[in-house]
Amino acid sequence: MADSFVAPTGGGQAGLAPANPATSPTVDLLAYWKAGAHEIKTFRGHSQGIWTVAYAPDGLTLISGGADRLVRIWDVETGRLLRSLRGHTHDIRAAVFTPDGQTLATGSEDRTIRLWNPKTGEPTKLLFTRYDHNVCSLSLSPDGLMLARGSHNKDIKIWEITTGTELMTLLGKDQYDHHWTPVVAFSPDGIHLASGSDIGKIKIWEVLPSGEEKVLHNGHWLDIEDDDSTEYRGYFVEDEGGFQKPMNYWIGAITFTPDGRTLITGSRDCTIKFFEMPQVAEIRTLKGHGGWVRSLVVSPDGKVLASASDDQTIKLWEIATGRTFRTLKAHAGAVRGLAFSPDGLRLASASWDKTVKLWEGGTEPA
Repeated sequence: MADSFVAPTGGGQAGLAPANPATSPTVDLLAYWKAGAHEIKTFRGHSQGIWTVAYAPDGLTLISGGADRLVRIWDVETGRLLRSLRGHTHDIRAAVFTPDGQTLATGSEDRTIRLWNPKTGEPTKLLFTRYDHNVCSLSLSPDGLMLARGSHNKDIKIWEITTGTELMTLLGKDQYDHHWTPVVAFSPDGIHLASGSDIGKIKIWEVLPSGEEKVLHNGHWLDIEDDDSTEYRGYFVEDEGGFQKPMNYWIGAITFTPDGRTLITGSRDCTIKFFEMPQVAEIRTLKGHGGWVRSLVVSPDGKVLASASDDQTIKLWEIATGRTFRTLKAHAGAVRGLAFSPDGLRLASASWDKTVKLWEGGTEPA
């Protein structure tokens, strides 16, 4: 039977939050995105490639950041650039809003995390540690009080947002493990943090009270026997001449389903893997992308997974079955960032082609 989709009602325009959210019917987002997906807006203004995009919790603004070192804030409806925030001195790789929308955190390859007031554009705090390196990802605890960062370091640092105090450093049990931890994600209950490494391995940490590594899983890593090259710091170093080539299993994205039962990872090996929590048992591997999987986002109802890749496409997957049902091809460069709107009715994508695109599901208007 074909999937049917009933457009939301309640006073809002198609695809927008209704005027009265209290009377908003629940939309089956799987049926909604299966019914169609069309590009409705392109945001132009960045002078270089874009790494990240984030939706404000009220759904009214989008922020993007990338290689031009500017945080740009956009009005979703008009597509107008509201303001550009200056401060970072290298690529901006990650951006997250606190749940109340009062604070925006951005992480950069300049080794710092900056906190901003997104309404005024004023910087509020600067977080960094002396021996830090490129900040690649940020994750907020569900209550918005703790901020974790993944970077080109082996450790994970967690700060308290309100005071800017460094709360803890997470370090693995193996003192000889010097692999980078570029991606991190808090579990929906805030108790655990998942991290992915540059060699494709996954770790699960108990955040409070212990800060201990609880699970180490091979994830995307493949242990190849009789390989005559030496693996070091996320690179293969060939014995002849010291030639370096990056690891093939580098995890580019990590996220949880809203119920916390499934952990999802995307890798340089072009695959996406599902793991059952809390034991981190591998459930399935999704294949379809032709490049490094750089971003993964799950719809608010937990039914749809959107993935972005260096192959310039966005794919939509049914989480229950692992089947892909739609591929979006409109960007002219690698797609590096994705964000669902708070209601799941829109999807924003950030690309190396210097644009942010906004997509809407449902049947296309006549």
